[in-house]
Amino acid sequence: MYPAVREVHRAAWRNGVSKDGTRFVPEEVPIALTYSGGSQAVMMATPQDLEDFAIGFSLNEGLVERVADIENLEIIHLDEGIELRMWLAEPAASRVIARRRVLAGPTGCGLCGIESISEAVRPVPKVASGNRFSASQIMAAIAGMAERQKINIQTRAVHAAAFWAPRNGFEFVREDVGRHNAIDKLSGALAQAKRSTQAGFVLLTSRVSVEMVQKAATIGASVLVSMSAPTALAVRTAEEAGITLIAVAREDGFEVFANGHRIAAATPYHGIAV
Repeated sequence: MYPAVREVHRAAWRNGVSKDGTRFVPEEVPIALTYSGGSQAVMMATPQDLEDFAIGFSLNEGLVERVADIENLEIIHLDEGIELRMWLAEPAASRVIARRRVLAGPTGCGLCGIESISEAVRPVPKVASGNRFSASQIMAAIAGMAERQKINIQTRAVHAAAFWAPRNGFEFVREDVGRHNAIDKLSGALAQAKRSTQAGFVLLTSRVSVEMVQKAATIGASVLVSMSAPTALAVRTAEEAGITLIAVAREDGFEVFANGHRIAAATPYHGIAV
């Protein structure tokens, strides 16, 4: 079994003084995702919430359309890593075999193995209208995020993706060394709980690249909030998907980049040229 966090020895050099000690760091493990006997992806990830990861990755990559397409899921711990072994129902099994490719890449790689430019910038699904949220609700979620990042409190080295709704506050928080993995884990948790994202919004600690918006659209999130900045392509993709994109979300406020009509009492928003 691989722990999510390890304590390692280190020598610190601070203010001209060297001192021996230890530090907690996140574990990073090769995770192989296999479907009906064939390898589909190898990702570097934090070995936690692996069932969520397997299901969320499968949904976000379009390998399955619903959780029920995965007939069996085994988590196999090996000396060199972990295998998430899935057996799919038809027609998902035949579809995966037909489009099988190997995605092998470093941590943070969201498009490894994509075979064409058109796949990288594929059309995103339009999200539903969703709820409106006040600026104070968004600020409350931003303020409460850090204390719920258990691994990051120990290590200061992982990303997080969370789902927040007015009725219950934070319903799910998932962490990983890879930002794409974190949102995949969140997707899997939401899918297993049969939780619609329309009542709340998805909150990220990482920058918003296009693949993060694509995954949010697949989840059906109508509002995506990030503590970091978006790329220009991410803004255009959010506009296309109908996602309200809020970024650079800090303790003192946030910036609205796309579809600001879901923010109650916000400054009128008319879009930007990117």
